[in-house]
Amino acid sequence: MTSSTYDPPPLGRTSACIEETVLKICVLGAGALGCAIGGVLTEAGHEVWLVNRGQAHVDAMRERGLTLRDVGVDRVVQVRATTFCQEIAETSGPMDLIIVLVKSFHTREVMASALSIVGDNTVVMSLQNGLGHEEVLADVVGRDKVLAGKTYTGGVMLAPGHIIVGTQGKETLIGELDGSLSGRVQRIAAVFNEASLITTVSQNILGTMWDKLLINVATGALSGITRLPYGELYQVPEVEACAIAAVAETMAVARASGIELLTTDPRAPWVKAAAGLPFEFKASMLQSLEKGSVTEIDYVNGAVVRQGAKCGVPTPVNQALVACMKGIERGLFGGDGLPRCSLS
Repeated sequence: MTSSTYDPPPLGRTSACIEETVLKICVLGAGALGCAIGGVLTEAGHEVWLVNRGQAHVDAMRERGLTLRDVGVDRVVQVRATTFCQEIAETSGPMDLIIVLVKSFHTREVMASALSIVGDNTVVMSLQNGLGHEEVLADVVGRDKVLAGKTYTGGVMLAPGHIIVGTQGKETLIGELDGSLSGRVQRIAAVFNEASLITTVSQNILGTMWDKLLINVATGALSGITRLPYGELYQVPEVEACAIAAVAETMAVARASGIELLTTDPRAPWVKAAAGLPFEFKASMLQSLEKGSVTEIDYVNGAVVRQGAKCGVPTPVNQALVACMKGIERGLFGGDGLPRCSLS
């Protein structure tokens, strides 16, 4: 769609809501990253609901608050947490903004289960790893409600209700699917920035999504395969060489697909992935394996392989990473079935 034919609704319940200081926000999939983002938005004064199917995690947040460890120092934030969206609907009604952070393979069913908190002017924004989520969300709630986004922030779950926050100096980029500079996307960016979440509106959101994919390609699979946190991962020269090769393949696929990237050096995503994060930080794929879940490999390196096949660009390094991760998942979980639906 072009900006002349696409007229997104305003953010919030009425057009005046764009100017409101406080937004009603739901983080759908409040694991480590979702709690990091939701926690700081709560501290900024917004009405934030953290949704996670893990009862122990939700109970801990309800009973003791959410503990955020930031640069080695813990602080407690009193948050709203629940396992199901119906409680939000009955308590607060429709949300102004729903941030989607569920595992990629659960996007459709989880979004469908959250329709009770989707109102006429609700905005749904994916900050998930990988590609293809916006199309799935548009199928469920309608394209006019969907924004795309990518974030370089991170989080690590230490225990139920206790996470490491990786937001300092980490950028989030969001945008309309058609590249227009709407009032609602600018308002969301302002809300994030006011909460010290460095956020920029992108008018090349497809390029932004591929630039973020480069980060995931650089470290996700390699962290999961080696079982190493970032501090140790970055001490292995062979791992760095493999990461750079995988990123270079991905950049070639993007160029062949007509994607305009900001990244020009294949080593840059490897460096950027760990910038500002603690020694013990773990990529999401490793966190998934440690929690007993399959990974999002199909939506990261697997997406590169599939798109490479479509545009005729060989992707042997990414193919090898996918194969290794699939083998690990087979050994850990058996068969090829997915775990039960999870919001963690």
